[in-house]
Amino acid sequence: MQYVKFGNTGMDVSRICLGMMSFGKPGKENGVFPWARDYDDAKPLFKKAIDLGINYFDTANVYQMGSSEEITGRLVRDFGLDRDEIVVATKVHFDMRPGRPNGGGSSRKNILTEIDHSLKRLDMDYVDLYQIHRLDANTPMEEIMEALHDVVKSGKARYIGASTIFAWQLERMQQIAERHGWTKFVSLQPQYNLIYREEEREILPLCRDRKMAVVPWSPLAGGRCAHPWGTKTARNAIDEVSPMVWGATDAQDKVVVDNLEKVAAAHGRTMAQESLAWMLSKPGITAPIVGSTSEKHIEEAVSALDITLDPEEIAALEAPYVPHIKTGAF
Repeated sequence: MQYVKFGNTGMDVSRICLGMMSFGKPGKENGVFPWARDYDDAKPLFKKAIDLGINYFDTANVYQMGSSEEITGRLVRDFGLDRDEIVVATKVHFDMRPGRPNGGGSSRKNILTEIDHSLKRLDMDYVDLYQIHRLDANTPMEEIMEALHDVVKSGKARYIGASTIFAWQLERMQQIAERHGWTKFVSLQPQYNLIYREEEREILPLCRDRKMAVVPWSPLAGGRCAHPWGTKTARNAIDEVSPMVWGATDAQDKVVVDNLEKVAAAHGRTMAQESLAWMLSKPGITAPIVGSTSEKHIEEAVSALDITLDPEEIAALEAPYVPHIKTGAF
């Protein structure tokens, strides 16, 4: 395993992050990821991750309505991990009490409420990274940044980060924090993969300029960059979220995935290895967040660290891409 500093901080993280979104109570009645694995199914996957040296685990309050956090905390305890050596991240924003007043968002009220709920579910005194899952357009940026600053100063989080957001919004929030002497974001969690590269235009250069960690979500585009186009899996058979994220660009994306399949085969690699090796070759990428429903997925992800792509191979992978609609929502 390779370890790197987390952006412009002194914290060390593995170059592969285990996405805990894959774990939680299964079934649609428990959240929007019905394919999630329960505790017993998660145990061998988590063991494989820690055996391979992964020390960075990313979850969110909304993943299967809190049960992902519960399982994450239980796994950390049951495997006897040293809390001082691992990095646990969670997020706040989406509705945890749908349809009710103050049920979600990034108001001061909700941030201070949800950090306590997350810590209770995780059974931890603090998280290493607390992230806004999306920008709450209905709450002033000043209110968001001050509340996050207070979470850090209370000792409930070591650092703060943001997820999918427009570049101007991220820069404005950083400047607000600087102006008031508040805690700044140390990381960004954007969507970035071979079929969605719009963040190369503004967000990624901004993060490099500000020396922020970049931890992409869905580096394999929900499995689209891990299998030949049209492959049926147990997950995509019941996954209703992925079509919302990528369904509108199927025609553009199929060309990229078909090309990925050919390039990977030509070099004797799996599509997942090729995709992650491409991402890891990019400047400023700290640790892709890899979701997993099998031990093989984790082994493939870690093995990508040993692959070095030459410039011609990178160019071949990128050649079919055409611009997509830039979104701050997905």
